[in-house]
Amino acid sequence: MRLLIAALALCIALPAASADEEPMKILLVTSGCCHDYDFQTKSMQLAVEKSGVPAVWTVASEGGKGTDAQFSIYENKDWAAGFDVVIHNECFAKTTDADYIQKITSAHREGTDAVVIHCAMHTYRDTDIDDWREFLGVTSRRHGPKGEYAVTVTSADHPVMREFPSSYVTQRDELYIIEKTWPSTTVLATSTDGKSDVAHPVFWTNRYGDARVFGTTFGHSNETFSDQVYLSTLVRGILWSAGRLD
Repeated sequence: MRLLIAALALCIALPAASADEEPMKILLVTSGCCHDYDFQTKSMQLAVEKSGVPAVWTVASEGGKGTDAQFSIYENKDWAAGFDVVIHNECFAKTTDADYIQKITSAHREGTDAVVIHCAMHTYRDTDIDDWREFLGVTSRRHGPKGEYAVTVTSADHPVMREFPSSYVTQRDELYIIEKTWPSTTVLATSTDGKSDVAHPVFWTNRYGDARVFGTTFGHSNETFSDQVYLSTLVRGILWSAGRLD
């Protein structure tokens, strides 16, 4: 937690919120395999709070640490109603039910904006349908070793990346191998494994139907979720997806 507090002592460069601004209503879908989701949740909430943007959070956390789960929130066909943005930070690779997955993607296609983080890219990995992968904007089924990765910005003028440093190396994290970048995706930044010239998207945006989607494959470790640059970029991605940063 000391890492988190130290990181957030720095200023997150964002437009000032007006006194009468409506709170941003955020649904965070989280839990599953392989990560400290309690820490990540608190880190995101504190980062948004420190940015000065008012927000009301609803956190859906089900399925424990397994790899196969279905969230009860999706049983309501209007599950996304009232939220400005949905953050997907879950990790359930072995959930394959097509009808269940399409309950999620159909709401996004109809205009529910989203942020997708790290293992959301491997969620529903074993399913045959492409709906989730098209929604994400990238297709990934594996990752490389943990390491510190240099980030190359490819869309410096995008609102999410305007404050991103020209020279940045991640905390210890995983580089996801991107098999496909979908046609509606705009890559914002890439990284390589240092052994080849293959550049994999690590920050991007996607248009999925009427929804705006911001994504990042970074987000494995608590060190990443304590890093000021990562958190600032994540907050800007949340605001952009919710239509509050242009």
